[in-house]
This record gives sequence, C-alpha cells and structure tokens, in this order.
Amino acid sequence: MSRPDELSLLDWKRRISELYAGVRADSDPERAWRRWRDVRDELFRSHSQSPLPADERGSFGGVSYFDYDPSFRVLGTVEEAEPERREIATSGERPYSFTRFARTRFDLAGDGLALDLYWLDGYGGGVFLSFADATSGKETYGACRYLLDTVKGSDLGEADGKLVLDFNFSYNPSCAYDPQWVCPLAPPGNRLPVPVRAGERLPAHGRSRS
Repeated sequence: MSRPDELSLLDWKRRISELYAGVRADSDPERAWRRWRDVRDELFRSHSQSPLPADERGSFGGVSYFDYDPSFRVLGTVEEAEPERREIATSGERPYSFTRFARTRFDLAGDGLALDLYWLDGYGGGVFLSFADATSGKETYGACRYLLDTVKGSDLGEADGKLVLDFNFSYNPSCAYDPQWVCPLAPPGNRLPVPVRAGERLPAHGRSRS
C-alpha cells in the first residue's frame, strides 16, 4: 500500500524536529552540526519528501557545505518591533503572509547586523528567519537560505536569554533543488551586506544560478 503524502510529510517533520532537539541538547555545536549533516544527507537520499527529484536521489553524493566555523555561531538580542503583516515573495506565483514581530541584533566578524523575525500567519504559526548575503548567487543559493523555520522543526534554541544564530546550520529552501517546491524567500530587510561563508553552499546543479 502507498502511504498518504500527508503521513509522509508528518514523518519528515517529526525527524527534523527530533534532529534539532538533538542539536539543542548537544554541548558541542560542531559535533551536533556533523550529526545534522549526516541525517540530512540520509533524508535527501531516501525519504519520499526529499527536496530532490526522485530520479536524482540514487546518485546523490551529499549536500555541499562550508567547513564548520565557530565564528559564525552568535547570539542575537531580540528587540520587539511594531507588528507588521507582510506578504513575502515566494518561488511560486503567490506570496505567503507573515507578521514581522521583532528584530534580532548580533555581531558577526566585527560587524553589527540585524535581521527581521517573522511569525507565520497560519494555524499554529511559527518563527521564520531567512536571509541573503554577499555570497548569494555566487557561492550560495541566490534567493536565500533559511536559519529558523520552527513550524517545520528548524529551531536552534536560546542561550542566556538570547536567540542562537548558528549560521553553520543555514540551509537552502527546497526550491533550490526542484522548482516544484514553493518556498518563501528573503524579505528586503534580511539581506546582509557581508559574506556568510557558513552553512549550505550552492547545489551542484545550480552553480550558474543568480
């Protein structure tokens, strides 16, 4: 018997949630990152909800990443912002509705930076944080990368009352691998002027994309 897509998606979300729970519980961020990589590679190869087209899964050699760099693990101070409902562009024809509810400020390589935090306007909601940077379209996927998407389990937690922003865990949206997926992209306020050479790199099939 074939399994309903809804249950397959539930299994994917469950596995991702368990993976991030392990990341948050591990006292060694680099060890947790290596485990995160291994599990993601296995899901990409074998799971029915893999973002890879089915005919590419058997030959998949693994997701491409920058080496782990502890300098890209920072803590962000969260500042409440006047809620603003925004339509964020997607890789499809229609935008998704989010509410910008806060900004997180942090230092990265000596630069004081900030990113908007969004709440998904839907049942249950969830915190969403995507970004683009100076590597986008060259070394990394042009549209954006994701750092937090808690409705799907991608949650790095908090420390000392601040938000954990470990850019080594940044990853490409599914649409980077197959245009059948519709993904929200980076809003204008989340385009960093500095290069973030951490996390997932440009997929091999998209090296020439901008």
